[in-house]
This record gives sequence, structure tokens and C-alpha cells, in this order.
Amino acid sequence: MRTHTSAFNLSDHHSPKADPALIAADEQHFTAVAESLEESIAELSDRLTVLRRAPGGIGREAMERDNEIHRLTARLRTLRRFGLDLCLGRIVPADSAGPGSDGPGSAEPVYIGRLGLTDAAGRRLLVDWRSPAAEPFFAATHARPMGLASRRRYQWTDGRIHDYWDEVFSADGLEGHAALDDQSAFIASLGSNRSERMRDVLATIQADQDAIIRAGSRGALVVDGGPGTGKTVVALHRTAHLLYADPRLGHRRGGVLFVGPSRPYLAYVSDVLPSLGEEGVRTCTVRDLVPEGATAVPESDPEVARLKSSAEMVRSIELAVRFYEEAPTQALTVSTPWAELRLTADDWAEAFEAADGVPHNEARERIWAELGSLLLEKLDEDTEVPEEPFRRALRADRELAETLHGAWPVLDPADLVGDLWSVPAYLRLCAPWLSRDEVRLLQRADVRAWTVSDLPLLDAARQRLGDPEAGLRLRRYEQALADQRREMSAVVDNLIAAAADSGADGDDGEGLVRMLRGEDAKVSLVDESVLPGAERDALAGPFAHIVVDEAQELTDAEWQMLRLRCPSRSFTVVGDRAQARHGFTESWRERLERVGLDRVEMASLSINYRTPEEVMAEAEPAIRAALPDANVPTSVRRSGVPVAHGAVADLDGILDAWLAEHAEGTACVIGGPAVRGRERVFSLTPELSKGLEFDLVVLVDPERFGTGVEGAVDRYVAMTRATRQLVILTSA
Repeated sequence: MRTHTSAFNLSDHHSPKADPALIAADEQHFTAVAESLEESIAELSDRLTVLRRAPGGIGREAMERDNEIHRLTARLRTLRRFGLDLCLGRIVPADSAGPGSDGPGSAEPVYIGRLGLTDAAGRRLLVDWRSPAAEPFFAATHARPMGLASRRRYQWTDGRIHDYWDEVFSADGLEGHAALDDQSAFIASLGSNRSERMRDVLATIQADQDAIIRAGSRGALVVDGGPGTGKTVVALHRTAHLLYADPRLGHRRGGVLFVGPSRPYLAYVSDVLPSLGEEGVRTCTVRDLVPEGATAVPESDPEVARLKSSAEMVRSIELAVRFYEEAPTQALTVSTPWAELRLTADDWAEAFEAADGVPHNEARERIWAELGSLLLEKLDEDTEVPEEPFRRALRADRELAETLHGAWPVLDPADLVGDLWSVPAYLRLCAPWLSRDEVRLLQRADVRAWTVSDLPLLDAARQRLGDPEAGLRLRRYEQALADQRREMSAVVDNLIAAAADSGADGDDGEGLVRMLRGEDAKVSLVDESVLPGAERDALAGPFAHIVVDEAQELTDAEWQMLRLRCPSRSFTVVGDRAQARHGFTESWRERLERVGLDRVEMASLSINYRTPEEVMAEAEPAIRAALPDANVPTSVRRSGVPVAHGAVADLDGILDAWLAEHAEGTACVIGGPAVRGRERVFSLTPELSKGLEFDLVVLVDPERFGTGVEGAVDRYVAMTRATRQLVILTSA
């Protein structure tokens, strides 16, 4: 017989909340959830075992099997990871509240979970947080209760509830069935210690955030908000919600790409999406979109960075490639074993037109195919020529191959961009709007000393050129396909002969022969999984939707990198104009329309849930000195700890004292020397701290962060990383 451990582990301080009248229905429900979880885990494990032991299949069948294994594995992992704490809370509809609403005979509350869960009888135990039925749990307010009598949020520790909070929206919901205290779940969560990973915040999503999370995906939605307003929370939860709610964005249709500002940021938020049941979302920084991003350094000259960061410079790549796509103007005689044939300038032009819309390197095969067709038509009608040997003979013609290579060479993206910075005449041809001085400024000795400003150009070149090995790979693929089909044809012949020997006749026998001799049979019998192919770049796209956090930092050129990967132009753009290090004088709408995004909608977050009033009082003047119209959010809480000032020499003592006093939480030194040998203490630049949060932030010589807008933004960003305490140290 199964023994039951209570889901509640309330301290003596919370003993009034342990009243059976308050939690008996929850206990009963969690017992049912535990049983269903056990059954679901066993069922999923059995299904996975069967799938993994089954034959892999070929082609689409193999892909669908792999997708199903991935889906079931992800769900199983989530169920095992959370257990009962899959449940976030519950809502009680107004028409089911009142005396005895938590007792026998009353309508059951609706329990909200990270995933949906149904028992063997089909009873819904948990409603997925992304479903419309769960929306009131996040969005209901006293001004707009959305039909609720009450709402309960659980706080879990080690798989048991150590506290919960009730909110009542009507008098009926109060009558002895709600535990009310002076601290809501959300406000309590704000004061909890930070860790090296973003903590779980799903149960405390607020109404203004939930409205943005559930907004539609058409066009570009801008989420504008200052520090601490929950922009990152919104971005991550919106990603999970879109994949659940919008079938147009599923993984088979491109999925969602999440773009963050830095590697520390991505590490900090890495656990959030898996905790929401989404493990297939690609995450990256802009640097990650091209291989050269791993070693690229910041551009040392601001004017060079400005010139390279324009969308116009990205478009120069098109002219750079077209320079190598000029059809020969001289006729050419091609020798074959069957006849000598004349290729005219018009023939060349027609063959080159066949390459329109195809990446440069991959288009060579189309040109070869078109040349073969044109020359075949020139043969005498009485001459019988096998097509494949004829086309192989053309490729063996050295003069023809060299002429094509000279007019349409295989190009390397790095070589193409490097030529712009080393051949002034080439750059002037491709970017005629540049002055001679600007062309001279962009030249450099080491053309492959890549900078961050080069990355959008390298990406555009890679997209426009395509795979330099495409031609060779295609020929290998076609050869392997032909070999397999010959083998399958022999198998079909043997099957037909065996059917004849066994006496199969009549309609059934004729049907078998027709089926086996049909083209569909030849195709379906080919195992595409063993054919040679290119290894797909997971970040190349296209994606159905892209979420961009800290988007105020992207240049026009970097926006082109993302736009190329999202043909639908479906974006979630999250940022704060006041945190743009290089300034942001336009509106969001003006910026996005200029880079090619239309259907722009705006949403604003103005409440600072993270940063205490004491810290914001210090940070606000720092940003308003440079940006008087900055959108500075209003803090909802005080920490009771004033901002401290001291000398840089005090740094070690401050950190040691904080670590001794706080057994949990994290601290960060921003702008100072690297701090080593202290767990839970990090050292970051202002730029790399963006998007992160720490219990204690120590700023070292913030006035040295720089002048103008960049310096002011760095100081503002660094200060607002603190969730409890800010210390500012200056040199003597």
C-alpha cells in the first residue's frame, strides 16, 4: 500500500496555514497528482523503450521517430525533475466559492501546472500554464478579477510546500478558506537570495507581464522597460508560450531562436526554458551566428565601427558577389566524343540566368546543367547521345571548365570580405557612397583580424555565397542515389520474378507488378539516411520567430543578420533605450522600420520589481545626467539597506564581511580587478553584467567607466544589477 507524505512542510511560524480547513482539498489533490505522475512516468518510460528498440526506418519515417523520442524524453525529464512541484498554484472560480468551497461536494479548484496532467480516468489534474484556462491565475487583479473568487500560489522547497499565499477577489472567497498575510508570494520572492542561475519565477508572473507573454506573434512586438521590470522574464516565458500556443511556430516549421547579449547572460538564464517544458529552443548571441565571432574583438576606431554597422554596408556584399558573376562575352568551341559544339555569348548569358535566386557557390551546378541542356539541343537530331556520359564529357573539357571558373568562381566568404579591406578599388566599386578618405580608413594590413563590426558582413557573404562544397556534395549525392536505385531495381526484378514463379496472377499479380515497376516504389525503397549530405548549421535558420533581449544594442547591420533568419519578420524585441551604450535617439518604431521590420506593436513595462528604492535613488541621477528623458521605472519595494560609499582599499573587507553574514546569495564586483578565491563572488565589466542580477553589487571607480552616454549607461546598468545592496568604491 502506498504511503503518503504530506505535500506541506510549513514551519511553526506558518502553523495557522496548516489548518485542515485550508489545505485538506490540496492534500487530496496532490495525492491524485502523485499517483498520476507515477503512472505517467512509467508509461512514458515504456513507450520510449519500445520506440528505441523498434527499427529506425528510413527518410521521413526515421525523422518522425526521432522527433517523437525527443518529445517524450523532454516530457519525461520534466516530470522526473519536478514531481509535485509541477503545480504552481490554484484558482477558485467565483461561482464555486463560498462556505464549504474547499470541502466535499463543492466544485474543485483549478490547479495550474508547468505541464498539463490528466489521470487515467481523463480528469484534468493540472492545466498547462500556457493554456487559456490558466490565464486568470496570472492576469487577474482586484480591478479585473476575471471571474475568480481567490487565487493561491505555492512556494516549494525540495519538493514540498514551505509556504503559500492566498489572494481573495470577492467576499465569497474569504469565508474561512483563505490564509491571508501581509506579504504576497510575489513580494516575498523579490527578497529571496540570488543564485548563479535565474531563479524560478513562473508562479509569480504579474498581470502586466502576462499580457505581453500571451500576445500574438504576428509582426514585431517591442517590450520596452527599464531595469528590474522583468523584461528577461517576459522574453523567456513568451518564448515558451509561443511554442505552445501558436502552431505556426513549432519546431518543424522553424521554431524559435532566442538571442541574448552575452555568454554570461545565456548561462544565467539557461535553466529557465527547460523548467518551462521547452528544451528545443536555440539560444545564442549575435557573435555565435558566424564562426568568426568566437575570436572577434571590438572595433578600436569608432568611425570604422560606424561605417561598417550600417545596413547599406551589408548590402554592399551583393555588389561584391555580382562582380564574380559576369557571363563570358566570347564564343567557345566545346569538343565532345560525338561532335564539336559552339557556345555563343547568348548561350552563356542564358545559362547564367538559370542561377537567379540561388546562392552563388551552389548556383554553379545549375549553370553546368543549363550548359549541358543547351549543348544537347545543338546536336544533330539523328545523333543518339546518352545524356549522362555527354554531361560528364562536358565537365572533362578543360577549356570549358576554366572559362566557367573564371566567370563564376567558387568563393570563400572570408576572402570576399577580406578583399574589401585590402583592395581599395574593389571597396569603391562595391560601396560607391564611401568617400576616398572613408575607403582609406577601412583598409587594414591583416584582413583576417576580425572585429565584431565585421561579423554582419561575413554573415551576409556566407548567406549570399552558400556552401563552397555544394557542387561536389550534390554530385556525390546524385551518384549515391543512382547507385541505390540500380540496386533497388535489381531487388524489384527479383521480387517480380519470385511473384511469377509462385503463380501470382490475375488482378493481384498485375497490381503487384505495376506497383513494383512504378516510380513511387523506386523512391520509397531508397534509404535517404545513408546518402551524403551537408551538416546543417543550426543557427542558419530560417526560424519562425526570433526573440531578442537587450535589443537596444544591435546595430543596423546586426539586425540584418537576424532578419535574414526570419523571413516572416515575426519578432519579440526586448530592451530599454536608456540602456543603449551608444545612444538611441530614435523611437523603437523608427529604428525597426528603418531596418526592415513592419507591423511594429509596442508594450511597456514601468514597474521595477527587482531594484530597491534606495538603489534607484542613486541610479536615476546617473542616467538622467546624460538622458533626461530616460524611462526610469518605479520601484515597488525598499530593502532597508542604504547605498554605501567607501574606498577601493576596502573591497576585500566588504566582500569577506558580506560572505560571512550571508550563507546564500551572490555578489558581483563591477569595474574592478578580478576577484579570485571567493565562491559566489563574480567579477564583470559593466557591459557583461547587463541582464544579470546579484544580491550585492560593488562598483569600483564608476566615474572611470567613461564619459558621455556610454559612461552614463554603464554606470546606470551596473548600479541596477543590485537586488539588495549597492556599494560604490572610489580610489583615493
